[in-house]
Amino acid sequence: MSEHIFKSDVLVIGTGVAGLSLSLYIDRKVSINLITKSDPEDSSTFNAQGGIACVTAVEDSFEEHIKDTITAGDGLCVKKVVETVVKDAPQRIADLKKWGVEFTGGCENPALGREGGHSRRRILHYEDRTGEEIGRKLLSSALSSDNTKLFSHHTVVNLIINKGRCRGAYILDNRTLKVKTFLSRITVLATGGCGKVYLYTSNPDVATGDGIAMAYRLRARIANMEFIQFHPTGLYSAKEGSFLITEAMRGEGAVLLNAKGERFMKKYDPREELAPRDIVARAIDSEMKKTGSKFLHLDIHSGHQPQFIKNRFPLIYSKLLSLGIDITRENIPIVPVAHYCCGGISVDDKGCTSIEGLMAVGECSFTGLHGANRLASNSLLESLVFGYRAARAVPGLISKVNIIDTKPWKYTGKRLPSEQIFIEYNWQALRRLMWSYVGVVRSDMRLAEALKRLKIIEREVDYYYWNYLLTPQLVEMRNLIDVSRIIIKCAMKRKESRGLHYNVDYPRKNPEFKKNTYIRK
Repeated sequence: MSEHIFKSDVLVIGTGVAGLSLSLYIDRKVSINLITKSDPEDSSTFNAQGGIACVTAVEDSFEEHIKDTITAGDGLCVKKVVETVVKDAPQRIADLKKWGVEFTGGCENPALGREGGHSRRRILHYEDRTGEEIGRKLLSSALSSDNTKLFSHHTVVNLIINKGRCRGAYILDNRTLKVKTFLSRITVLATGGCGKVYLYTSNPDVATGDGIAMAYRLRARIANMEFIQFHPTGLYSAKEGSFLITEAMRGEGAVLLNAKGERFMKKYDPREELAPRDIVARAIDSEMKKTGSKFLHLDIHSGHQPQFIKNRFPLIYSKLLSLGIDITRENIPIVPVAHYCCGGISVDDKGCTSIEGLMAVGECSFTGLHGANRLASNSLLESLVFGYRAARAVPGLISKVNIIDTKPWKYTGKRLPSEQIFIEYNWQALRRLMWSYVGVVRSDMRLAEALKRLKIIEREVDYYYWNYLLTPQLVEMRNLIDVSRIIIKCAMKRKESRGLHYNVDYPRKNPEFKKNTYIRK
């Protein structure tokens, strides 16, 4: 075998909870190459603060969790999928405990949090760093498995297609800048979201929509990409690029204040701070525009003693204290941030895409669970449930498939770009463009202008892609452009306001658009 060709039964791209749980659920006789473009801990999973939703309290029920999910989804959830995920949750939580995951309050009687859109306390959490706890335990278990080999600092460039089937991927070694060929019987995209298309986001730098963009270029079916969830409370700070203030803080009674120091949520929704995220984000956006404020405030200190705040939110407390903000005495400056992609690569109930040999799990996939708006803390749960379901399907899918050799990557450029400033400039231009024209509030004119300006950025990036050697930044920039185009085109198709998509030209829901938005390249 060539030093640049790697073969495995399954190629898993991504080391968040979706990719790691799938790897752990797969039969140990199946060989796995696990790819991550940075360190394996660099993912949205490891950044997740709030927790994972699951019915455990005696006063709670599957029916209530299902109802809350469907209500948040604003008419577009697939009920069968919601029922499957909610009812499968207890067993998947048991699996987490088997892998060593701990929850605050203990596994037998965990302390349950409550977040926006939930009618009950049902959020299992580990302090305010649940994702880190889950991610570390799953990563440790996956790396101890003999059938799994990890390749860190490897950026996927393109998927390989042969006779209508996905056969693996061409992957750039970030350190050597050589493109390697990874061949497999099944390829699984677990690449996470696309928050970095926006100026303000809670997502890590790796969230550049790679899986969605690559599947799109392969002509896979993509769905509902207009539904980008903006988390109402990201930290507004010149010192910190992105840091999320968990919704669990509002679940514990924190209140939002406008520039005048007044509570305002009652004007927008009777549930006030515990309304679904789309409503809260638009309310904050509206209040900011009324006064021209760059940020609003979140107050947790007025309703709680300092020790409670330190014990319940130790990560947020210590992080903000390092930035000069003592949340036991001071309000937190906040701004809405791009947080979660409710659309993605369309998959069936086993995680299979419309391309043979290609699966997708986690945030990059579209299962029908979230509809037009994700209910808080359902994302880690979805990743676990579909990681399990996809893994159970893998043995049957690979049983009659052979690995087929393919041509090595063809280098179209012979030298590196002499300057990187064009990447940085276009990165900033794209993110500002998407924030200004395709953000919390949209209009037909803004969307048309965004598409026009995107084409200008695309032409310059395209020239560098075909005429120079690849760098990770260039690959990511190309993916960001593709994902931005998908978001814009999906938004242009939806002539109404529903869930996370709000267009001032169509401020109400339209029964004609109570359906999913599908798009292909």
